[in-house]
Parts: sequence; structure tokens; C-alpha cells
Amino acid sequence: FNYRSTHHLASHGFYEFLNWFDERAWYPLGRIVGGTVYPGLMVTAGLIHWILNMLNVTVHIRDVCVFLAPVFSGLTAISTFLLTRELWNQGAGLLAACFIAIVPGYISRSVAGSFDNEGIAIFALQFTYYLWVKSVKTGSVFWTICCCLSYFYMVSAWGGYVFIINLIPLHVFVLLLMQRYSRRVYIAYSTFYIVGLILSMQIPFVGFQPIRTSEHMAAAGVFALLQAYAFLQYLRDRLTKQEFQTLFFLGVSLAAGMVFLSVIYLTYTGYIAPWSGRFYSLWDTGYAKIHIPIIASVSEHQPTTWVSFFFDLHILVCTFPAGLWFCIKNINDERVFVALYAISAVYFAGVMVRLMLTLTPVVCMLSAIAFSNVFERYLGDDMKRENPPVEDSKEGLGPNIKNIVTMLMLMLLMMFAVHCTWVTSNAYSSPSVVLASYNHDGTRNILDDFREAYYWLRQNTDEHARVMSWWDYGYQIAGTTLVDNNTWNNSHIALVGKAMSSNESAAYEIMRSLDVDYVLIIFGGVIGYSGDDINKFLWMVRIAEGEHPKDIRESDYFTPQGEFRVDKAGSPTLLNCLMYKMSYYRFGEMQLDFRTPPGFDRTRNAEIGNKDIKFKHLEEAFTSEHWLVRIYKVKQLDNR
Repeated sequence: FNYRSTHHLASHGFYEFLNWFDERAWYPLGRIVGGTVYPGLMVTAGLIHWILNMLNVTVHIRDVCVFLAPVFSGLTAISTFLLTRELWNQGAGLLAACFIAIVPGYISRSVAGSFDNEGIAIFALQFTYYLWVKSVKTGSVFWTICCCLSYFYMVSAWGGYVFIINLIPLHVFVLLLMQRYSRRVYIAYSTFYIVGLILSMQIPFVGFQPIRTSEHMAAAGVFALLQAYAFLQYLRDRLTKQEFQTLFFLGVSLAAGMVFLSVIYLTYTGYIAPWSGRFYSLWDTGYAKIHIPIIASVSEHQPTTWVSFFFDLHILVCTFPAGLWFCIKNINDERVFVALYAISAVYFAGVMVRLMLTLTPVVCMLSAIAFSNVFERYLGDDMKRENPPVEDSKEGLGPNIKNIVTMLMLMLLMMFAVHCTWVTSNAYSSPSVVLASYNHDGTRNILDDFREAYYWLRQNTDEHARVMSWWDYGYQIAGTTLVDNNTWNNSHIALVGKAMSSNESAAYEIMRSLDVDYVLIIFGGVIGYSGDDINKFLWMVRIAEGEHPKDIRESDYFTPQGEFRVDKAGSPTLLNCLMYKMSYYRFGEMQLDFRTPPGFDRTRNAEIGNKDIKFKHLEEAFTSEHWLVRIYKVKQLDNR
């Protein structure tokens, strides 16, 4: 989708892109693309393409999209170096740049071909933080305006800009609590809030959210508090101590009460929108699963496992607390910021696996500070001493210990580099539509079923054929689809979920009402692919039940013992629903090997319960080589 949008922008221009109505998405509703996307990614790629063509460097927009993420990965390394240098020293900055260049937690979004918002957003995040630290250190309006421009770019690129607009006010608030108020902080934050607020509202998708949503109210509250604090500081120089204490108590109490009552009133009247479901689920981790299953169904929104931390960060997980301790031990204004950054990022990364991306940069920075301190302590001493004193034999272990520690640190770094190379090669170097597996002898198998199926759709169906699938595959199909990864309309997704979880006759009525021509599903029972639609099926049921509780009930798809089974003991409702029948059609005739009976599902390790599947309203149109993608054609009504 991002590529298709960028291609449209490069072909028709920016203003045409802003007004682009995509009638092929979310059929029959359509989608106003310009006002429902963060345009930073498309504009960046389009601008680079335009500049190269102006310089007579002929390049296709596709090539720009493919190599955009690696280019910005280099810029991210530079911005991380600059930020770490401001926080500590140049040596730590160089180490931080090396870490973030190869760490798996970031390289997953910076490999060639990864054309997603996060590819440019992490650079914008780090550069904004660097300019903010520079602003606080200097109190310069110039650096603050630069910070606002970088923040504007971040807002245009990714919804994660909310992290910035909450972390910077938190930094200012903690500085006030620590009695570290200064004119530098006042100038930096006052300028940043006003200019940044105005700039962020220029993005069509953001609009008036910065003054009308709860996620942005903390920034406004800290701005008001900072003005009150500065005014009281001004009065302190002109009043007696007794008068100032009385005025301070009354002023703070009155201001806090007014702000509190104003927020309650504006929220109650609907002027300030409450926390959106995605942000609310960060605080109440069980909220989305109960109230908004569409959010909980996304794999990137699941809690992070301990294995993921080690897999994406390796040894940096162990060393970054040491770097945090060094910063707290030698605290100053900017190190307060990095401490808050680290603590908040660790919490959010633990709640949602997608936010590992925001944790990775600060882990690289603090680990670099830890390694830098160790190297300075164990290497710097010897370089300063030109004539070391003659040591007693009992003290002869000193240089040896230094050598051992240095070698140990270098070995850890070598292991980190090997791990990063292995993870990048095995986990992050393959496109999501091409699967790879390994045989017993170590040879590699490439499963190209997705592209095979999409190519069949392109060659054998009408250009305007409507394809119904679960929303995960909407962007990949890139034809006329009912739902896609934008997930902006929960009721439309619920209708698709209802069709998938109903019996064939009820599903046919829904599909006819939506003019569906083909139905595409993913089935992994032949090859043991665990990410198929049967494993996602309960999320379809939950989302459908939220909108259609009278027709769909999750309990109907479980056995009386509360089990979700696909064998003969499974629920009759499950064994006769459309998703089950499309997945297992003709599968009962297939015997995968001599040790298992016909119709044995390798993913769920069970023999299916319904082998005699027949369709009345559908017919099989295509099944890929490994049965991973199955496409069914919806029959037209009989003539009467």
C-alpha cells in the first residue's frame, strides 16, 4: 500500500495525492487516502525521486522505495551518535552508532525493501531528541525551532510522535520537581510547545487532535504549569519571603484546581476526546482484549516475551542498566531526559512488542555509555602513565586484570556482532510474502505460495473483481478488497468476520450484499504453517460478536469442555462454518505421509472432523502448490 501510494504521488503530484479517493480499498465504502495516512514516508520517497530526476539521474520510484530504509538507517546512526555525544562523550557516541547500525531490534525495519513508516520515523525520533537536548543545554531559540521542524517531520511520518509530545513535557515536569528550573528550560519548552503544536496541526490526518485529545493534554498542562512557575519565580524577587509563600500556596492550589476542573468539564462535554483504544491499552493491558478485540488481534500489539528482548537486543539487555546507572550517578538536565526515556521505553516495550522499536535506540545509547566507561577505566589509565612505577610481585595482577576485562568486553562485542548477523540473515532478510523452511540435511526450501496466488489473481480475474479476505492480506492483494491493514472501520471488519464464521448459506447472503467475487484464505495444515486463518479464526469470531452478538457467539465454537478442536470432537458450529469448510475442502482425501491418516492437520496435530465437505454457493478456483493460499469463486444466483 505504501508503495502504491508513493507511486500515485510521484505520478500525479502532491495535491492530487492529498485528494486521492481510493475506490479499490474498503469496498464498497472506499477510502480517502490523503486524509487518512501519515504522508511523511510517501513525500520523502517522492521528493528524493523528484530531486534525482532533476539531476538527470533516471531512477524508478520503486528503487527509491526499496533503498529508502537503509539510507535512513545511516542517518539514524548519525543522529544517535550526536545525541549520545551530547549526553556523554564522543567515544560513547561512536559505540552507540555502531550498535544501532546492526542491532536486530532496529534492522528489522531498516533492511532494503522494508518500506514502512518506522524506517524513517526512528531517525526523526532520535534527531528530535538530539535537538531537544541541545535546546535545553543552550537555551537557544534557533535549536528549539530546529527541534520543532524535526518534530513536524516525525508527526508527518508516524503515529508514534505521541511518545515525543509526552516524554518532553515529562522531562520538563521532572526538572521542575528536582528544582532544576532555568531560563534555558523555559525558553526551550515554551517555544517547542507553541511552534510544535501549530506545525503538527498542519498534517491533515492529525488536524485538531493536539488540542482535542487526551494524549496531548499532558503537554498542555506542563506548559501552563511552566508559565505559572516562571511567573512565581519572577514575583519571588519582588516580594518578601512570607508574602511569597502565601502567594505560592494560593496560586498553585488555585491553578491546579482550575486545570483539573477544566479538563473534567471539557472531557465531559466531549470537547476533549478520551484516550483512544490503542493508547488506553498501554495502561490497562487487558482492556483491548475485552472491549476492542481488533486491537488485541494484531500480533504486534501482544505483550513482549523475555525471549524477544534477548533476540532483538542480545547483550545490550544486560549492559544498558549499567549505562542508566552511570547517567543517574552523574546527573544533569540532559541525563534526566535519557533516564526518563529509558524507563518509559522499557515499560511500553514490555506491554506491546511493536514498541520494542522505541526501546532499541535508548538501549544502544546507554549500553554504549556502559562500554565506554569500562574501556576508559581499563584502557585510559595505562595510556596516561608514561613511566609506570615498579610494582611489587603481589600487585602484579593489576595489568592482567585489565587485560582480562578488556578481552572479555571485546569478546562480548564480537558475540553481539555474530548474533546480529545471524538474526538479520535468518529472520529479517526475507520478505513477508516469501516463506523459507529447512530440510533435515540443512538445505533451504522457498515457499512462494503467496506470490503464486497473487499472480494468479492478476492474470485470471477481472481488474475490478472484489476479493474478500481477512484484513491481514488486504494490502498484499492490492486489488479491490473489502478490508485491509488500515483497520479504520471496525463494523466492516466485523461483517467480514461474521461471513467467515457463519454457515455457507448465511455467509452467501453477506457476500452477495457486498458484491464479493472471490474469497481468499490462508491454510497451513499441509506444511505446518501456524499463522493461518484457522489459528486466527477466534479473533474473527470475537470481532464479529462485538458487532453482531445475536448471530455470533464465541462459546458456540468451543466444545462443552471449553476446547477449540478441529477433529470429530469439535463444535458442530465450527465444523460447518465457512472458514472451516474452505480450509479443509478436499483435504480429507490427502494423506501427507504413511504415519498419519488422510486429513491430518500438521499445524494442529489432529485429524479433521469433517471430511465430506461440499459447497453449494462456492467453487474452488485456485489452490497454491503447498495449499498455503486457497481461492474460491462465489457463484452467481441462478436465473429464474
